[in-house]
Parts: sequence; C-alpha cells; structure tokens
Amino acid sequence: MDDLFDWDSAPELNITPLVDVMLVLLAILMVIAPNVIYEEMINLPQGSASKQIEKRAPVHITINQDGVIYINKEKFDMLGFADNFHRYASANLDDKSSVMISADRSLDYGVVISILGAVKRAGFSEVSLATNG
Repeated sequence: MDDLFDWDSAPELNITPLVDVMLVLLAILMVIAPNVIYEEMINLPQGSASKQIEKRAPVHITINQDGVIYINKEKFDMLGFADNFHRYASANLDDKSSVMISADRSLDYGVVISILGAVKRAGFSEVSLATNG
C-alpha cells in the first residue's frame, strides 16, 4: 500500500508571521502605555480652618567684594561674623525662616562656605545660595 503522507517526517514550522504580529503588538503597547492614566478617587480628610499657616520673612545675607556682610540691610564685618550672627539671630530672627546667601563672584569659595557654616550653626535649616542663573 502506497501512503500519500510520510508519518516519519517532522513538519517545518513557519513562525515568522507570529513574530511579526507580536512585534507589532509590542510596538502598539509601547506607544499607548505612557498615555494610560489610572485614577482612583480618594476621600481626603478636611483640615482645620482655625489653624493658619504663618508666613515668615526670609533672611537675605549679601556679601560684597570688600568682605562687608549685610543681613537684611544691617551691616556686619567679616571678622567675628559667626559670633555676631549667632547673637543677632537669637535676638532678632526666627530660626524657622529661610536664609538666602548672595555673594560677589570674586570672593573665595571658602569665605562663602564659612558664612554658610555660621548660619547653619546658628540653627537655621533652610539655607540656600543665590545664583545668577
């Protein structure tokens, strides 16, 4: 009997169309995924209306090229600044307010960092350096 089909031969699988379809689906998924937004409604507690957030005036420290330091328009000398600032801050400033330090470009980096260190030692936690950017 002559068989029309050879049962011992292994069929050749052509998976190229399957790979093409999967790559197209992957490309579609990569384009759409960043645009999918999941939103869940959350009931947040209401804050107390009696407590108001108080605004603290920032402290501006300016150092000019001659080594003269101005704190909110009051003049200080570079020599002994750490002690003078600590006394001045404990008497006149709130240690929770933010401090902005501006220095002349020609000053040495160490001078600015020493002023920054004195401000940190006086108890201020929000200290930033101003730039011309």
